[in-house]
Amino acid sequence: MKIAVTGKGGVGKTTFSASLAHAFAELGFSVLAVDADPDANLAATLGFSDPGSITPLVEMKELIEERTGAKTGSLGALFKLNPRVDDLPEKLWRVHDGIKLMVMGTVKRGGSGCVCPESVLLRALVQHLLLSRNEVVILDMEAGIEHLGRGTARAVEKLLIVVEPGMRSLETAYRIRELAGHLGLTNIGVVGNKVRNEEEKAFLRKNLSDFFILGFLPFSEKIVEGYQKDVVPWNASPEVYQEVKRIAGELQKNGSG
Repeated sequence: MKIAVTGKGGVGKTTFSASLAHAFAELGFSVLAVDADPDANLAATLGFSDPGSITPLVEMKELIEERTGAKTGSLGALFKLNPRVDDLPEKLWRVHDGIKLMVMGTVKRGGSGCVCPESVLLRALVQHLLLSRNEVVILDMEAGIEHLGRGTARAVEKLLIVVEPGMRSLETAYRIRELAGHLGLTNIGVVGNKVRNEEEKAFLRKNLSDFFILGFLPFSEKIVEGYQKDVVPWNASPEVYQEVKRIAGELQKNGSG
């Protein structure tokens, strides 16, 4: 099962991604969580100790040069467009509480169309994880689908867009769906987060009437407080986690369909 999670910054997609990974691990699945967000907060959210010590893939200059044949930051140089990556997951991931984690990072120059050694290796590895790994892969992405090419997008069994009750969040959801459509990725679901009452549920249903809504996660101050005390979200708010587990169960039952 391959799941990509995206949404506007600040909607809680990393909290949801981490909780979903934990839920699948509790269900007995082998889980690989992939942090492809430039903020790189997934390790901390999963409860890894010293998350700042994890070096993102795009900052591993020696590895990038070894696999692509070109130095990082080089433009116009010749390098391998299909570097070997099949041996990298076991070398790069960290494991905590039964969940494997890889931190990708983001190429911060040249835009999404940057063709450079860093982006080539990153995309090749994401493609390998989505096409060749026999486990649950949860990709926590930035507010877009920058790491997905046309080929890898087809391997994503479900694109989950996390939204909150606000028009800017909804506008981002529509923009993400449009970008996904260009790649042929149409199996899209929405998760409402930070929902305080039935009125906000009705607001989301009305404004996302042509989306499939998997569920609503209630707003919880306990999760915010938990971050201040290094408490993982599923322990900070069992109420929210119950809904995440229900969503994981639905994804499992339907095969992400």
